[in-house]
Amino acid sequence: MLATQRQELILAAVRAHGAARVSDLVDDLGVSDMTIRRDIAELARAGLVRRVHGGAVAPEGTRASDEPGFEVKVEHAGPQKTAIARAAHADLEPGQTVALSAGSTTYRLAELVAQDAALRPFTVVTNGLRIADVLHRAVAPRDLEVVLTGGVRTPSDALVGRVADAVLALLRVDRAFLGVHGLDESGLTTPNLAEAATDRALMGCAAATTVLADHTKWGTVGLAKIADLEEVDLVVMDDEAPAAARRLLTDRLQTVVVGDDPAGPPAGAPGTLPPHVGDDA
Repeated sequence: MLATQRQELILAAVRAHGAARVSDLVDDLGVSDMTIRRDIAELARAGLVRRVHGGAVAPEGTRASDEPGFEVKVEHAGPQKTAIARAAHADLEPGQTVALSAGSTTYRLAELVAQDAALRPFTVVTNGLRIADVLHRAVAPRDLEVVLTGGVRTPSDALVGRVADAVLALLRVDRAFLGVHGLDESGLTTPNLAEAATDRALMGCAAATTVLADHTKWGTVGLAKIADLEEVDLVVMDDEAPAAARRLLTDRLQTVVVGDDPAGPPAGAPGTLPPHVGDDA
Protein backbone atom coordinates (compact mmCIF):
# COMPACT_ATOMS: atom_id res chain seq x y z
CA MET A 1 0.00 0.00 0.00
CA LEU A 2 1.34 3.44 -0.96
CA ALA A 3 1.92 6.07 1.72
CA THR A 4 -0.76 8.32 0.22
CA GLN A 5 -3.26 5.45 0.35
CA ARG A 6 -2.48 4.80 4.02
CA GLN A 7 -2.79 8.48 4.80
CA GLU A 8 -6.18 8.62 3.11
CA LEU A 9 -7.40 5.72 5.26
CA ILE A 10 -6.04 7.38 8.40
CA LEU A 11 -7.70 10.66 7.45
CA ALA A 12 -10.98 8.85 6.74
CA ALA A 13 -10.86 7.23 10.19
CA VAL A 14 -10.24 10.58 11.89
CA ARG A 15 -13.04 12.24 9.94
CA ALA A 16 -15.45 9.41 10.72
CA HIS A 17 -14.69 9.06 14.44
CA GLY A 18 -12.98 12.30 15.39
CA ALA A 19 -9.80 10.40 16.33
CA ALA A 20 -7.70 7.36 15.47
CA ARG A 21 -5.29 5.35 17.67
CA VAL A 22 -1.89 4.31 16.37
CA SER A 23 -2.40 0.78 17.76
CA ASP A 24 -5.70 0.37 15.90
CA LEU A 25 -4.21 1.70 12.66
CA VAL A 26 -1.26 -0.70 12.94
CA ASP A 27 -3.70 -3.62 13.16
CA ASP A 28 -6.02 -2.33 10.43
CA LEU A 29 -3.31 -1.43 7.90
CA GLY A 30 -0.75 -4.12 8.71
CA VAL A 31 2.24 -1.79 8.97
CA SER A 32 4.63 -0.80 11.74
CA ASP A 33 4.01 1.65 14.54
CA MET A 34 6.75 3.91 13.10
CA THR A 35 5.14 3.94 9.65
CA ILE A 36 1.80 5.05 11.09
CA ARG A 37 3.48 7.77 13.12
CA ARG A 38 5.25 9.07 10.02
CA ASP A 39 1.94 9.13 8.12
CA ILE A 40 0.25 11.02 10.95
CA ALA A 41 3.13 13.51 11.01
CA GLU A 42 2.69 14.10 7.27
CA LEU A 43 -1.04 14.67 7.67
CA ALA A 44 -0.39 17.01 10.58
CA ARG A 45 2.07 19.07 8.50
CA ALA A 46 -0.70 19.48 5.91
CA GLY A 47 -3.07 20.68 8.64
CA LEU A 48 -5.46 17.77 8.12
CA VAL A 49 -5.10 16.18 11.58
CA ARG A 50 -3.61 17.07 14.96
CA ARG A 51 -1.06 14.76 16.53
CA VAL A 52 -1.77 13.64 20.10
CA HIS A 53 -0.24 11.02 22.36
CA GLY A 54 -1.11 7.63 20.89
CA GLY A 55 -2.70 8.81 17.66
CA ALA A 56 -4.39 11.66 15.81
CA VAL A 57 -7.51 13.75 16.20
CA ALA A 58 -9.37 16.15 13.95
CA PRO A 59 -7.91 19.67 13.96
CA GLU A 60 -9.47 21.92 16.58
CA GLY A 61 -12.52 23.73 15.29
CA THR A 62 -12.72 21.69 12.08
CA ARG A 63 -16.15 22.24 10.56
CA ALA A 64 -17.73 22.15 7.12
CA SER A 65 -17.25 25.92 7.04
CA ASP A 66 -13.51 25.78 7.82
CA GLU A 67 -11.23 26.81 4.96
CA PRO A 68 -7.50 25.95 4.92
CA GLY A 69 -4.98 28.52 3.76
CA PHE A 70 -3.23 28.33 0.40
CA GLU A 71 0.11 27.09 1.79
CA VAL A 72 -1.59 24.11 3.43
CA LYS A 73 -3.52 23.18 0.30
CA VAL A 74 -0.71 23.54 -2.23
CA GLU A 75 1.62 21.16 -0.36
CA HIS A 76 -0.88 18.33 0.15
CA ALA A 77 -0.99 15.63 -2.58
CA GLY A 78 1.57 17.63 -4.57
CA PRO A 79 2.60 14.94 -7.11
CA GLN A 80 -1.01 14.09 -7.86
CA LYS A 81 -1.93 17.74 -8.37
CA THR A 82 1.03 18.18 -10.71
CA ALA A 83 -0.03 15.16 -12.78
CA ILE A 84 -3.60 16.47 -13.02
CA ALA A 85 -2.35 19.91 -14.06
CA ARG A 86 -0.10 18.38 -16.75
CA ALA A 87 -3.04 16.49 -18.23
CA ALA A 88 -5.10 19.68 -18.37
CA HIS A 89 -2.20 21.68 -19.82
CA ALA A 90 -1.70 19.14 -22.62
CA ASP A 91 -5.12 20.06 -24.04
CA LEU A 92 -4.60 23.83 -24.15
CA GLU A 93 -4.03 25.60 -27.47
CA PRO A 94 -2.78 29.06 -28.50
CA GLY A 95 -5.60 31.54 -28.99
CA GLN A 96 -7.84 30.12 -26.29
CA THR A 97 -9.40 31.98 -23.41
CA VAL A 98 -9.79 29.96 -20.23
CA ALA A 99 -10.91 30.67 -16.68
CA LEU A 100 -9.00 29.31 -13.69
CA SER A 101 -10.68 29.30 -10.31
CA ALA A 102 -8.55 30.02 -7.26
CA GLY A 103 -7.06 26.80 -5.92
CA SER A 104 -3.92 24.75 -5.47
CA THR A 105 -4.37 22.44 -8.49
CA THR A 106 -5.40 25.28 -10.79
CA TYR A 107 -2.31 27.11 -9.48
CA ARG A 108 -0.18 24.19 -10.72
CA LEU A 109 -1.88 24.54 -14.11
CA ALA A 110 -1.15 28.28 -14.11
CA GLU A 111 2.54 27.55 -13.46
CA LEU A 112 2.63 25.38 -16.60
CA VAL A 113 0.87 28.04 -18.65
CA ALA A 114 3.35 30.63 -17.41
CA GLN A 115 6.32 28.48 -18.47
CA ASP A 116 4.97 27.59 -21.93
CA ALA A 117 6.07 30.24 -24.45
CA ALA A 118 4.54 28.15 -27.27
CA LEU A 119 1.10 28.66 -25.71
CA ARG A 120 0.76 32.20 -26.99
CA PRO A 121 -1.34 34.18 -27.58
CA PHE A 122 -3.42 33.07 -24.61
CA THR A 123 -5.90 34.65 -22.20
CA VAL A 124 -6.61 33.65 -18.61
CA VAL A 125 -9.50 34.91 -16.51
CA THR A 126 -9.04 34.19 -12.81
CA ASN A 127 -10.27 35.08 -9.33
CA GLY A 128 -7.05 33.69 -7.83
CA LEU A 129 -4.47 36.17 -6.55
CA ARG A 130 -1.70 33.53 -6.50
CA ILE A 131 -2.59 32.49 -10.04
CA ALA A 132 -2.50 36.06 -11.33
CA ASP A 133 0.86 36.56 -9.62
CA VAL A 134 2.52 33.50 -11.18
CA LEU A 135 1.16 34.46 -14.61
CA HIS A 136 2.52 37.99 -14.15
CA ARG A 137 6.02 36.45 -14.10
CA ALA A 138 5.39 34.35 -17.21
CA VAL A 139 7.68 33.57 -20.10
CA ALA A 140 6.63 35.68 -23.13
CA PRO A 141 4.20 37.76 -21.04
CA ARG A 142 3.46 40.16 -23.86
CA ASP A 143 1.12 37.66 -25.52
CA LEU A 144 -0.41 36.38 -22.29
CA GLU A 145 -3.39 38.42 -21.15
CA VAL A 146 -4.56 37.99 -17.55
CA VAL A 147 -7.95 39.25 -16.37
CA LEU A 148 -8.26 39.40 -12.57
CA THR A 149 -11.85 39.65 -11.39
CA GLY A 150 -11.49 41.79 -8.28
CA GLY A 151 -13.58 41.11 -5.19
CA VAL A 152 -13.19 40.26 -1.51
CA ARG A 153 -10.20 38.13 -0.52
CA THR A 154 -10.71 34.76 1.22
CA PRO A 155 -8.23 32.85 3.46
CA SER A 156 -7.18 30.80 0.42
CA ASP A 157 -6.49 33.95 -1.65
CA ALA A 158 -9.60 33.76 -3.82
CA LEU A 159 -11.41 36.93 -4.85
CA VAL A 160 -15.15 36.44 -4.35
CA GLY A 161 -18.38 38.33 -3.86
CA ARG A 162 -20.57 40.68 -5.86
CA VAL A 163 -17.72 42.44 -7.68
CA ALA A 164 -16.18 39.16 -8.87
CA ASP A 165 -19.59 37.77 -9.85
CA ALA A 166 -20.47 40.92 -11.82
CA VAL A 167 -17.20 40.83 -13.77
CA LEU A 168 -17.64 37.16 -14.65
CA ALA A 169 -21.21 37.81 -15.86
CA LEU A 170 -19.75 40.07 -18.57
CA LEU A 171 -17.24 37.52 -19.89
CA ARG A 172 -17.25 34.42 -22.07
CA VAL A 173 -14.45 31.83 -22.09
CA ASP A 174 -13.79 28.57 -23.91
CA ARG A 175 -13.38 26.46 -20.78
CA ALA A 176 -13.33 26.89 -17.03
CA PHE A 177 -10.95 24.84 -14.91
CA LEU A 178 -12.36 24.54 -11.43
CA GLY A 179 -10.63 23.42 -8.25
CA VAL A 180 -12.90 22.25 -5.44
CA HIS A 181 -12.70 21.71 -1.69
CA GLY A 182 -14.93 18.64 -1.83
CA LEU A 183 -16.44 16.26 -4.35
CA ASP A 184 -18.94 13.43 -3.92
CA GLU A 185 -22.02 11.94 -5.57
CA SER A 186 -24.09 15.00 -4.64
CA GLY A 187 -21.77 17.46 -6.36
CA LEU A 188 -19.03 20.04 -5.72
CA THR A 189 -18.67 21.97 -2.45
CA THR A 190 -16.58 24.61 -0.72
CA PRO A 191 -16.50 25.93 2.87
CA ASN A 192 -17.05 29.54 1.72
CA LEU A 193 -20.57 30.65 0.76
CA ALA A 194 -19.36 33.60 -1.31
CA GLU A 195 -16.76 31.47 -3.08
CA ALA A 196 -19.45 28.97 -4.09
CA ALA A 197 -21.41 31.76 -5.77
CA THR A 198 -18.32 33.05 -7.56
CA ASP A 199 -17.43 29.54 -8.71
CA ARG A 200 -20.95 29.22 -10.14
CA ALA A 201 -20.46 32.53 -11.95
CA LEU A 202 -17.15 31.25 -13.32
CA MET A 203 -18.88 28.12 -14.62
CA GLY A 204 -21.62 30.27 -16.09
CA CYS A 205 -19.24 32.25 -18.30
CA ALA A 206 -17.63 29.10 -19.75
CA ALA A 207 -18.66 26.98 -22.73
CA ALA A 208 -17.52 23.91 -20.74
CA THR A 209 -16.23 23.14 -17.26
CA THR A 210 -13.42 20.82 -16.18
CA VAL A 211 -12.99 19.96 -12.50
CA LEU A 212 -9.42 19.26 -11.36
CA ALA A 213 -9.63 17.15 -8.19
CA ASP A 214 -7.03 14.97 -6.51
CA HIS A 215 -8.15 11.85 -4.62
CA THR A 216 -8.20 13.60 -1.23
CA LYS A 217 -11.15 15.71 -2.36
CA TRP A 218 -13.47 12.72 -2.79
CA GLY A 219 -15.86 12.40 0.15
CA THR A 220 -14.98 15.81 1.60
CA VAL A 221 -18.05 18.02 2.03
CA GLY A 222 -17.98 21.79 2.46
CA LEU A 223 -20.73 24.05 3.72
CA ALA A 224 -21.74 25.49 0.36
CA LYS A 225 -22.68 23.60 -2.79
CA ILE A 226 -21.17 24.85 -6.03
CA ALA A 227 -22.91 22.61 -8.56
CA ASP A 228 -24.30 19.16 -9.28
CA LEU A 229 -22.04 16.64 -11.00
CA GLU A 230 -24.24 16.80 -14.09
CA GLU A 231 -23.31 20.47 -14.55
CA VAL A 232 -19.66 19.48 -15.10
CA ASP A 233 -18.33 18.31 -18.48
CA LEU A 234 -15.14 16.61 -17.35
CA VAL A 235 -13.37 15.56 -14.14
CA VAL A 236 -9.59 15.02 -14.12
CA MET A 237 -8.40 13.06 -11.08
CA ASP A 238 -5.45 10.93 -10.03
CA ASP A 239 -5.28 7.15 -9.94
CA GLU A 240 -5.40 6.97 -6.14
CA ALA A 241 -9.06 7.96 -6.10
CA PRO A 242 -11.26 5.17 -4.68
CA ALA A 243 -12.41 2.70 -7.32
CA ALA A 244 -16.05 3.27 -6.38
CA ALA A 245 -15.64 7.02 -6.89
CA ARG A 246 -14.03 6.50 -10.28
CA ARG A 247 -16.84 4.16 -11.37
CA LEU A 248 -19.51 6.60 -10.22
CA LEU A 249 -17.91 9.55 -11.99
CA THR A 250 -17.31 7.56 -15.18
CA ASP A 251 -20.95 6.47 -15.20
CA ARG A 252 -22.24 10.00 -14.80
CA LEU A 253 -19.83 12.13 -16.84
CA GLN A 254 -16.54 12.08 -18.69
CA THR A 255 -13.59 11.29 -16.44
CA VAL A 256 -9.85 11.22 -17.05
CA VAL A 257 -7.61 9.44 -14.54
CA VAL A 258 -3.88 10.18 -14.50
CA GLY A 259 -0.91 8.73 -12.63
CA ASP A 260 1.47 10.79 -10.52
CA ASP A 261 4.47 10.63 -12.87
CA PRO A 262 5.98 14.12 -12.44
CA ALA A 263 7.17 14.09 -16.05
CA GLY A 264 3.60 13.76 -17.21
CA PRO A 265 2.17 11.35 -19.79
CA PRO A 266 3.46 11.45 -23.36
CA ALA A 267 1.33 13.19 -25.93
CA GLY A 268 -1.67 11.11 -26.91
CA ALA A 269 -1.16 8.63 -24.06
CA PRO A 270 -3.99 7.43 -21.83
CA GLY A 271 -4.50 10.00 -19.12
CA THR A 272 -4.28 13.07 -21.36
CA LEU A 273 -7.46 14.95 -22.08
CA PRO A 274 -9.40 14.06 -25.22
CA PRO A 275 -8.50 16.26 -28.22
CA HIS A 276 -10.35 19.60 -28.29
CA VAL A 277 -12.40 18.88 -25.18
CA GLY A 278 -15.47 21.06 -25.18
CA ASP A 279 -15.74 21.49 -28.97
CA ASP A 280 -19.11 20.82 -30.53
CA ALA A 281 -19.12 17.41 -32.14
